[in-house]
Amino acid sequence: MLMTATDRLNRTVEMFADAPKDVRLLALLDYSKRLPELPERLADHPELFEDVPECQSPFSLVVEQDEDVVHFYFRVPFEAPTVRGYASILHEALDGAPGQEILDVPDDFYRRMGLQEAVSAQRLNGMAAILRRLKTQVQALDS
Repeated sequence: MLMTATDRLNRTVEMFADAPKDVRLLALLDYSKRLPELPERLADHPELFEDVPECQSPFSLVVEQDEDVVHFYFRVPFEAPTVRGYASILHEALDGAPGQEILDVPDDFYRRMGLQEAVSAQRLNGMAAILRRLKTQVQALDS
């Protein structure tokens, strides 16, 4: 049976939740190194990205549909490793999924990761805003 986007995300959430507190931030920083580079057609075109102003760090995204799956690209500075880590987790679990699977992801999934012990409440709010904006863009694709 194929894993849904939520299944893939839950696997990562459980890994974080099961990790000792001091390992969670290290794991998030490790994920920050995994965020894929922007494709050449987007890398030099910041005007194509939508900003997520609720995020404490500069963060923007592009969402595209390819037949029945969604692809997205995040622009996040290297100087924001916790946000890059969160973006990488979302990308790994959700990129290439059907739009409805992305919309079905629980808005507060990240709370079960135990990150509130590693990052500020303001950063957690930014994480929520990123997922909300991603879902808004996915909904707009179907309009």
